Amino acid sequence: LAVPWRWDCSPRRGGAACPSAGQIRAAFLRFFEERHGHRRLPSAPVRPRGDPRLLFVNAGMNQFKPIFLGTVHPRSELAQHRRVVNSQKCVRAGGKHNDLEDVGRDTYHHTFFEMLGNWSFGDYFKEEACSMAWELLTEVYEIPRDRLYVTYFGGDPSLGLSADEECRDVWLRLGVPASHVLPFPLKDNFWEMGDTGPCGPCTEIHYDHVGGGRNAAALVNQGSPDVVEIWNLVFMQYSREVEGNLLPLPQHHVDTGMGLERLVTVLQNKQSNYDTDLFTPILDAIHKGCRAPRYQGLVGDADVGRVNMAYRVVADHMRTLCVCITDGIYPGFSGAELVLRRILRRAVRFCSEVLQAPPGLLASLVPTVVEVLGDAYPELTRNANQISDIINENEVAFLSSLERGRRIIERTVQQMGPSTNFPTEVAWSLYGSLGFPLDLIDLMLEEKGISLDSAAFNKLALEDAKRKAGGPQAGQPGSTNTHLDVHSLAWLQSSNVPATDDSPKYAYTLGQHGQYEFSPCQATVLMLYRDQSLHKEVGAGQRCGVILDRTNFYAEQGGQDSDQGYMIRLGQQDVLFPVESVHLCGGYVVHEITAVETLRAGDQVQLFVDEAQRLACMTNHTATHLLNFALRRVLGDNTKQRGSHVAAQQLRFDFDTQGHVTIEQLQQVEQVVQDLIQKNEVVHMAEVPLTLARRVRGLRALDEEYPDPVRIVSLGVPVENVLACDSEAAMQTSVELCCGTHLLQTGSVEDLAIISERQLVKGISRVIAVTGGRAKEAREVGQCLAMEVDSVSLRMKQRITSLAEMQNLSKEVGQLTKVVSSTAMPQWQRKELQAILKAMQRTANTAIKKLELQQAEKAAQILLAKYCNQPVIIDTVPADSLSILMKVVNQLCDKSPGTSVLLLSPQASGEVLCACQVSKNCLPTFSAADWAVAVCTQMEGKAGGSPIVAKGSGNAKGMQGALTTALEFAQSKL
Repeated sequence: LAVPWRWDCSPRRGGAACPSAGQIRAAFLRFFEERHGHRRLPSAPVRPRGDPRLLFVNAGMNQFKPIFLGTVHPRSELAQHRRVVNSQKCVRAGGKHNDLEDVGRDTYHHTFFEMLGNWSFGDYFKEEACSMAWELLTEVYEIPRDRLYVTYFGGDPSLGLSADEECRDVWLRLGVPASHVLPFPLKDNFWEMGDTGPCGPCTEIHYDHVGGGRNAAALVNQGSPDVVEIWNLVFMQYSREVEGNLLPLPQHHVDTGMGLERLVTVLQNKQSNYDTDLFTPILDAIHKGCRAPRYQGLVGDADVGRVNMAYRVVADHMRTLCVCITDGIYPGFSGAELVLRRILRRAVRFCSEVLQAPPGLLASLVPTVVEVLGDAYPELTRNANQISDIINENEVAFLSSLERGRRIIERTVQQMGPSTNFPTEVAWSLYGSLGFPLDLIDLMLEEKGISLDSAAFNKLALEDAKRKAGGPQAGQPGSTNTHLDVHSLAWLQSSNVPATDDSPKYAYTLGQHGQYEFSPCQATVLMLYRDQSLHKEVGAGQRCGVILDRTNFYAEQGGQDSDQGYMIRLGQQDVLFPVESVHLCGGYVVHEITAVETLRAGDQVQLFVDEAQRLACMTNHTATHLLNFALRRVLGDNTKQRGSHVAAQQLRFDFDTQGHVTIEQLQQVEQVVQDLIQKNEVVHMAEVPLTLARRVRGLRALDEEYPDPVRIVSLGVPVENVLACDSEAAMQTSVELCCGTHLLQTGSVEDLAIISERQLVKGISRVIAVTGGRAKEAREVGQCLAMEVDSVSLRMKQRITSLAEMQNLSKEVGQLTKVVSSTAMPQWQRKELQAILKAMQRTANTAIKKLELQQAEKAAQILLAKYCNQPVIIDTVPADSLSILMKVVNQLCDKSPGTSVLLLSPQASGEVLCACQVSKNCLPTFSAADWAVAVCTQMEGKAGGSPIVAKGSGNAKGMQGALTTALEFAQSKL
């Protein structure tokens, strides 16, 4: 392989001759593609496709999982791969692999990194994989051999696994000195995909940054920053079964991964990843845009003011933000979107408070990140403007909250006195109301030498989750603080306390970039309600209901969840009162809070709605109207709504039906909704007199009690047109009476997927649906599961003569059935796949019985020839299960009716199976159940059955004695 530059890793000659990161990446890809016949594939997006267990793609092998698991469709392009190479974009933040909180503290943790990898799918194995790796590192990259150490799996007696001497010998033949070839145990050198599935030993290549002829073997795998792993070669040769045992895979695979950042650090002769050209242009750009001193690479106590940590955080997080936004993950409020929101807010905080940078610095770094990574990932270049816009919008949204949160922390710390435990309630208000990530709160407190009681915080989080889920304890305390009793209501009314004006809840607009803008609302505290009585004052720490003269909070009604958010006293920006729920009682809107400080009637407050939760409810409420219309369109005008519930996560809708909704009807309903979303119809809303509303032809939901005037929500048709005399507009679109909050255009719903449909009682069905990103994710998961089912179906149609293979296939069908039943996916697709899987399970069961019978017949023939016409047969035979052993016994007795049979079958696990049958001629003297019990007791086991047939099991240690017992027992009865 011609290398167009001089590789130079020598500490004596490093500098200008060092290759760039782009050249290093390109050399890796070309080496495997041109010299060793690998197919170069592009990086998969970091947004996982169809794998709900993953937040982000976090390893190069993610996109090849179907190959390793054997679920790849035989006719798919993926199934044709034999040798593959690529550079995969990876994010490790949140979930099992989470480096987020470590980023910045040291010089080697990252949330985004590039994984260079080469794969073999049933092609080459250990010899070739190790040879290629050694050739690339020592001949192409010219890394000194004496600085490299390799590890291999040292074996595990508890699993019956011997040391991987094959791998060790490969390295020795390649010329690696024995002192540099080191065995390590399971935790270091045995790789597993999960609790079950493909796994195998691995070999790692480590690099000694110090060198100088020393032997650094003792520092390998010891966490030393001087001796680091640079490449991991995994040899997938086993499958971990559900029972925990390991079985050899029919095909061997190779999966290797080498972090580009670490490799570049080695080849550019640097001590830190942040000193390479993957980061230095970004660090330089940060310095130009902020007021902090230049980056010096300092860590720990030497890093005064955490300035260097801030540089590392911002540089790392900007790479992650650019890649994720490009691949369709935007800062949001659940799953990967929530993690990305945390990453962005962490970067904003370090930019603003530590680096003293002006607003907009983060977005200004986008061109530099694109310059560093754009050649390898051209999609970054195409999306640069969108990335900048999204970062700017989110930064602006968080900066005001950040300033308020900082003041809250400082004020709270001043009031704490000598205590070093930060009040959990204040931390919770920062987290829930201002959107502060927990790790950011911890970091800000750590800087002040203060800690947070994590257990108490988690308890509050659990209580909040229960309340949101509507569990048995949810809302219990709130019910006495938000539901006004009859006497309190009478007092309020007789005292002429005005009802709450909640019209500001409808005061929101669409911004020029399509984002919803919600205005805060100023109000006066009229009264406080606690323990079923009205109060003019409540103290700190007390839970109560707050009655205001006006509010922009939506109170729970019409099936829609209430808003959440917070209120602050005017002129006191550093005290937050989180609003947990909102209820409407007799015209008064009651806001449930826990008072952080004393609150009094007459206090002026400003209200801030949790915009993300509100927008999610608006989306799902408008989607509920679309769904109602679509159900009537598909199932007929007699389809009436029986109830609904709109939450931020999903929507529920109950309706009249003559029977189960069919697969075709579910698809048609979704299509009608999709068409309305695509049209991006305007959502018209207006209050009209109830008498006028009653005249509208085809209007839905008139059976309930509504206020006068009443609010009409019409999709695509102005309300005045709907009210026109003889108008049939309500027959052609969705027109409903509704007090809920809605989107202003249907396009914002983006997508709707019905993920559940079932009959509650005869004649009433319930559907559950999700919208937007959740709907898209449900469809992707459905497509992936459909491919898995299709793959299993094709294998099922092949002529399988191996019982073990058919049993594994049956087990796979069973596991797939569970996954399909429990995973959020389109319901029509779930029904389709369930029908296919049910038929496949029947086919598999029939095939297993047939193969078991064939196996039993063969075994019976051998035994009949061995014990021709003898009255008793006692022997050991190989059998994979008790079912097969019983069939062998049955076959023998059928072919030789006068014979009594007892067979034992030792298993690899150390268990011995026992099955017996007694000839009817020997009854009642000879009992099969007594025979089996006597034999299995000898093996310290158990047995049971009838006088004719019985079965049991025991321990292999007592098997010889059991055979003797079996014969003696039979002789005593015959």
